[in-house]
Amino acid sequence: MLFSSSLTVNSTGSESTPSIISSAFCVSDFSACEAFFKDVIETYGRLDILVNNAGITRDGLLMKMTESDYDAVLQTNLKGTFNGIRFASRQMLRQKSGRIINISSVSGILGNAGQANYSASKAGVIGLTKSAARELASRGITVNAVAPGFIKTEMTEVLSEQVQNHAKSQIPLGSFGNPEDVAEAVWFLASDKAGYITGQVLNVDGGMAM
Repeated sequence: MLFSSSLTVNSTGSESTPSIISSAFCVSDFSACEAFFKDVIETYGRLDILVNNAGITRDGLLMKMTESDYDAVLQTNLKGTFNGIRFASRQMLRQKSGRIINISSVSGILGNAGQANYSASKAGVIGLTKSAARELASRGITVNAVAPGFIKTEMTEVLSEQVQNHAKSQIPLGSFGNPEDVAEAVWFLASDKAGYITGQVLNVDGGMAM
């Protein structure tokens, strides 16, 4: 299975507009990730921003959840994030600068019935974010997470009207968010304006997890 990973690079010694690279590969594949980042560094000479946003769901009640469904979600959502941080941070350490933003979820904070695997993976992303932030801060690298709530995407469109209405009743702002809301949060954490922020989780959930 292929998933996208996006990052931003500047050519060495250049003040030109950064390039945004998107490539398709299996983020849970350690060797594939290593090859991808090696190619990026050899081509551009540096890496400035990494957004770990690949994720899948395999929902089901805990008592009926299969081992394969549990493993698939943890491999993609948590191990994939680990792989990205591991290989991106090596170059960022040499640069003594960099921004890493991991996409978690409100489910990783509150838990969610029928999503034990997904909630566990996203809670793990938060722990990974905080640990990586402590390890990398001394070299000028920030590591933060964004935890979206219910966002208008293909994942929420498949929910029944009853489920959507129930979810909205749990959201103080009373509606689902837009993808742009999440994108703006990521953009902020990747910017110079967030240079003194690290190890934090920015909830984009309409107040659901406050």
